[in-house]
Amino acid sequence: MAMLELSQVHAAYGAVEALRGISLQVEEGKIVTLIGSNGAGKSTTLRTISGVVPATQGTIAFRGKRIETLQSHEVTALGIAHVPEGRKIFPKLTVAENLEMGAFTVKSDAAIKQTMEEAFARFPRLKERRNQMGGTLSGGEQQMLAIARALMMKPALLMLDEPSMGLAPLVVEQVFETIRELNAAGVTILLVEQNARQALQVAHRGYVIQNGEIMLEDEAAALLDNAMVRDAYLGS
Repeated sequence: MAMLELSQVHAAYGAVEALRGISLQVEEGKIVTLIGSNGAGKSTTLRTISGVVPATQGTIAFRGKRIETLQSHEVTALGIAHVPEGRKIFPKLTVAENLEMGAFTVKSDAAIKQTMEEAFARFPRLKERRNQMGGTLSGGEQQMLAIARALMMKPALLMLDEPSMGLAPLVVEQVFETIRELNAAGVTILLVEQNARQALQVAHRGYVIQNGEIMLEDEAAALLDNAMVRDAYLGS
């Protein structure tokens, strides 16, 4: 059984249908990427999984439990963390306070403290800036903070929406190395990413979405060699 399974999921913004029967699976311990052009429905897929955008049709199951009717805080409590496009950190809170906000489902102060120290060990730059306001961090540091905040709840599934957007090439490499390290540590990842080549290089399996529909799915290595994918998304 897949950790996450979407079956014929539809979603809309008012009268505009954004998802038209999306079906995909995320196996436990894997990195799955969803690639496509702007407006294809990538971010909407993550928002629908996390309960921010309601599904109008279809089913979403997490570890066998139907979740398409749950509120976003209920989805989070099941172990699904969503790092949204644009980071969405709290700019007027310190780094440490941002991390504490990510642990809202954790009841033990000792557990929060331990997880924060783990976050600082993974992201030493954040430890150096633990008392600095989030809004004063660089773009790369804010992305690290957004990921670290999501990890504070020790999620089973981490959903990342455009983690490399607006970052310098060296920082992008650091972000993708972090994704590899998290997956090696046992975190299952669903990755939405404009940089299709980088996404497919880090992922195990990929889905291509177009106009709210899945047009192609395969192992990531096979998609890298697919002529249509190369022409449309890889710049070759």
